[in-house]
Amino acid sequence: MSYVDGFLIPIPKKNVRAYRRMAAMGRKAWMKHGALDYKECIGDDLAPTFGAPFTRLLKLKPTETAVFAYIVFKSRAHRDQVNKKVMKEMGNASMEMPFDPKRMVYGGFKTVVE
Repeated sequence: MSYVDGFLIPIPKKNVRAYRRMAAMGRKAWMKHGALDYKECIGDDLAPTFGAPFTRLLKLKPTETAVFAYIVFKSRAHRDQVNKKVMKEMGNASMEMPFDPKRMVYGGFKTVVE
């Protein structure tokens, strides 16, 4: 079973273009170092008729939207190896974050259904 890193990120709507550029760089780096899949998704329908909406969970302001992102790996050990390489590569790059990283929600997940 694969392993997945998942992210929820509140982002100012005005920064979506800059985020997209940063995400494209991220995808290139993670895939180059062995990730199996990499997706970055911008909120579109954030007002569901059931469950807790992302807007409430992330405490989104009217000027913000949500990013839902995930990276798929072969295993947790593979994730650790790939992330180490990516962090080494990205550590040399200086870029301004188009969101507040303190509000990002992140976790690693074992896959239970594939």
